[in-house]
Amino acid sequence: MSASSPVSEYAAPDLPLRDDVRRLGAVVGDMLAEQVSPEFLDRVEAIRTAAIARRQKGESTQGLAQTLAGMPAGDAQALIRAFSAYFQVVNIAERVHRIRRRRDYQRQGDAPQPEGLHASLLKLRAQGVDLAEASAWLERIDLEPVFTAHPTEAVRRALLEKEQLMVASLVAGLDKVRTPGEAAADAARFRMALTAAWQTADSSPVRPTVDDEREHVGFYLTEVLYRVIPVFYESLEHAFTATYGSAPELPRVLRFGTWVGGDMDGNPNVDAGTIAATLRAQRHAIVHRYQAELKALGSLLSQSTQLVQVSPEVLRRVDQYRALLPEAAARARPRHADMPYRLLLDLMRARLHATLDEQDRGYAGPEAFGQDVALILHSLEANRGVHAGWFAVRRLAWRVRTFGFHLARLDVRQESGVHARALAAALGDAGFEARDASARAALLQPYAAGEQLLPASTEEGNSRLDAVFAALSQARRLHGADALGAYIISMAHSRADVLTVLALARRGGLVDDQGQVPLDIAPLFETVEDLRHGPEVLRELATDPVYRRHLAARGDTQMVMLGYSDSGKDGGTTASRWGLQRGQVELLETAHALGIRLTFFHGRGGSISRGGGKTTRAVDASPRGSVDGRLRVTEQGEVIHRKYGIRALAVRSLEQSLGAVLVSSIRPRPPEPREAQWRRIMDTVSRASNRAYRDFVGAPGFMDYFRSATPIDVIERMTLGSRPSRRLGQDAALDNLRAIPWVFAWSQARATIPGWYGVGSGLAAAVDEFGEDAVREMGRDWPFVRTFLDDIAMVLAKGDLDIAALFSQLSGELHGRFFPLIQAEHALTRQWLLRLNGSDTLLQHDQRLDLSIRLRNPYVDPMSLLQVDLLRRWRAAGREDEGLLRALVASVNGVSQGVQNTG
Repeated sequence: MSASSPVSEYAAPDLPLRDDVRRLGAVVGDMLAEQVSPEFLDRVEAIRTAAIARRQKGESTQGLAQTLAGMPAGDAQALIRAFSAYFQVVNIAERVHRIRRRRDYQRQGDAPQPEGLHASLLKLRAQGVDLAEASAWLERIDLEPVFTAHPTEAVRRALLEKEQLMVASLVAGLDKVRTPGEAAADAARFRMALTAAWQTADSSPVRPTVDDEREHVGFYLTEVLYRVIPVFYESLEHAFTATYGSAPELPRVLRFGTWVGGDMDGNPNVDAGTIAATLRAQRHAIVHRYQAELKALGSLLSQSTQLVQVSPEVLRRVDQYRALLPEAAARARPRHADMPYRLLLDLMRARLHATLDEQDRGYAGPEAFGQDVALILHSLEANRGVHAGWFAVRRLAWRVRTFGFHLARLDVRQESGVHARALAAALGDAGFEARDASARAALLQPYAAGEQLLPASTEEGNSRLDAVFAALSQARRLHGADALGAYIISMAHSRADVLTVLALARRGGLVDDQGQVPLDIAPLFETVEDLRHGPEVLRELATDPVYRRHLAARGDTQMVMLGYSDSGKDGGTTASRWGLQRGQVELLETAHALGIRLTFFHGRGGSISRGGGKTTRAVDASPRGSVDGRLRVTEQGEVIHRKYGIRALAVRSLEQSLGAVLVSSIRPRPPEPREAQWRRIMDTVSRASNRAYRDFVGAPGFMDYFRSATPIDVIERMTLGSRPSRRLGQDAALDNLRAIPWVFAWSQARATIPGWYGVGSGLAAAVDEFGEDAVREMGRDWPFVRTFLDDIAMVLAKGDLDIAALFSQLSGELHGRFFPLIQAEHALTRQWLLRLNGSDTLLQHDQRLDLSIRLRNPYVDPMSLLQVDLLRRWRAAGREDEGLLRALVASVNGVSQGVQNTG
C-alpha cells in the first residue's frame, strides 16, 4: 500500500510524514502478501485504487459498492482488517510526526511550540504577569483528567503493547543518527510488532468485566503517565526559567481520577465490591511501581560514608527502621554497611510491603513515605549529591505527590431515581417519589442533618447503597481522603436529589469525627432542561441550612458536573453547547452572589456532539472566570488512547491543558460589551436549531428509522464495555438509549447526525432576525462561537452523505421520509458555515486536518460499503450468522480507527 496524496498537498514541515506514510504503507503491503497472499494484496490495491478514483472524479458509490457486494464473510473480514492495518500505521505515523515537530521546536529554541507551557508563560508575561503572580497562581491550579470506561475504540492491552513497540522503533530513527544496522533492526522490530498485531484479534469475544476495564485504564496510568509525570514537571520548571529567569518551588498542579469500578449508573456489575477491589488494585499497582523505583535508586545511590557525608536525619531513619523492621534489616548485605542511602531505600521497600499487607509497621499514608523520599533528597542536596542522584530522587518525589497510594481518585456515580427509590423503601413511603421536590427536600432535611434513617431494609436498592457508603467509609480509613473523588448524581433535577445522597451517606456510616459527611456531592446536569434549572437548584442548595453546613465543611466549594452527552442527545448539539455555556455563566453568577466557589466537572466524550475536541480550544472558549485554576474533565474511549497512548504526546497533552488553564485563569478575556447582543443571537440559534432537531428525532417512526439506517444492532452485540447500551429494564426509545451508542451508530453510518443536525436551521433563523453581518461578526470574534463553527465543519468533513444514503436505504420506505430531511439540513448547515467563515471548503482553516481526512477516506469508504452490504445480509439471515457478525464487528472497529472522534 502507498499513500496517494501528491507532494504539493504537504506543507514543508510535513514532508517527513508523507515519506513515513508511504514507507509504512509499503510495509503493510509486504505483511499482507506474506500473511495472506500476493493475490490478496493485489485485490486490496485494486479496491483502494477504485476508492481513490471515485473520490477524485466525484463519482457515485454505486460502482465500488457493486464490486464489494456479496463477498464471503471471511474475505470481507480479511479485507476490512487489511484497511484497518493501514489506519493503524497512519495513526502511528501522525503521532510520531507530532513528536518530530515537538523535537524540532525544542532544537531550534528561537520560538516555543504553540500552546506549550513556555508559549503560555510568554503570553502571560506580555500581559504584565510577573514571576510572583504566576508563582502564586500555581498554588491554585488543579488539573484533573478523569478516566472513564466508555470505550468506542477500546484497544486491547495486547495491541497497545505492540503499538508501543512500533512507536519506539520509529522514534528511534527521528534523530537521523542511526547506523544502517540499527535502522534495519528498527525496521525489523516494527515489522515484528505489526505482524504480531495482525495475528491478534481486534477485540475479545467476551464482554469485558470491570476488572478488564480497570486493567485497560491502568495501562495508561502506570505504563505511560507514571513515567512522564517527572518530565511534565521538569518542562514546567524549564518554561518558568526560560520565561522569568528562575522557577519557583513547584506545588502539585496535576492529579488523576477514574470512574472505573465506581460508575454504578446503569451498570449492575459495579457495586461496593468493585469499589473496594478497584481501590485495592490501584493501591497495589502504584506501590509496586514505587518498590521497583526504590530498587533502581538503591543501585544508583551507593554513596559511601567513607567518601561523602550523609545528613544525620538519614542515619537516624535507618536506625529507626532497623528497629521497626528487623527481618528486613537482617537481610542487608554487610558490604552495604557504609551505604546509608541504599540501606534506607531497602528498608523503605520493606515498609511499603508491610503497607500493602496493612500491617502496623507499614506507612500510615503517602505523606510519611514522601517524607522519607524528601529526607534523601535534602541530604543529597546538602552533600554534593545534586549530580549524583538528586534528580532521580526528585522524580520519585513528584510521582508520590501525584499518585499517592491511590494512583487515581475514584469517583462514584449513581442515578437519582435509584436513590429516591431506596429512600422511599427506607421510609415506607410509597408516594415519596411522587411528591414535589420541595416536599421531598423538607422531609429529607432531618435525615441529611443527622437523624438516623431506618436500619437497612431487605430491599435490594437499600442494601446495595448501604454497602456502597460503608465501602466508601472504609476506603477513606484505609486509603486516605485523597483516594476518593466525587459522588456524582446523574439525572439530578433538584435540591432533594442531593439531600437524598447526604441522608443515605449518613445511614451508611460515611461520617467523619466532626459529624460531617466527608464527600463532595456533585449534581450532574445533563439535559437541556436540567442545565436551564441548574442555577435555581444551586441557589436552593446553598440557602438550605443543612446543606450549607455540609458545604462549609467542604471549604464552601461546590462541584457541579456538566453533561455534554445527554444534553446533545436530548436537544441537539447547538442547544447543548449553548445551554452549557449559558448555564456556566448563570451558575457562576449565582455562586458569586451566595459566597461559594464552583468547580465545574466537564463530562466530555470523544465526538463533537458529546463535547469532544481540543482541550485548549475548549478552555479558551469557556465563559470568562469559569476555569479559575481548575480543570476537571472526563477522558474516555478513543480520547484516552489518542492523548495518552504515547509518552511524548501524553506530556504534550498535559502541557497544553495546563498552559490553557494558566492563561484563562490568570488573564481571562476582558469583558466583551458585544456579548449581551451575541447571547441574544445565540438564544435564537439555539431555539431554532433545537426545534429542527426535535422535529426530526421526534417524528413518528424515527426510532425505527434509526435502528435500521445505522448499525446500532451490531454495536449492541459488541463486547465494548461492561455497561449495557441502555438502562436496564427500559425499552429502546431515544430517551433510554445511552448517548455513546447513539453517537457511535450515526458516525458508523457516516451521517454524524448528532454532530450537526439543526445547526443550519439555527444559523438561518439568526441571520433572518439579526442580519448576516451580525452573525458573521459573532462567529469571528467570540471564541465560543468560533470554536463551535470550526467543530461543526470538522464533523461535516468527516461524514459522507453518499454513503449515508446507502445506510438509509436499509430502512426501506422510511428512507424516503427521513433522508430528504437529512439532505436539506446538511446542505443548509454547509452553506452557512462556508458563508460565515468566508471559505470555499469546510476545512480551509485547517489544512493539516483536511489532508489527514482525505488520506484516510479511500480506506474508510470500502469498509463502510462493506458494512452496508454485510448489515443487509446479516439482518436478512435473522441476525444469526456469526461469520457475518464477526465481519461487521471488524468493520465497526475499522471505521472507528479511520474516522476517529466516533463516540
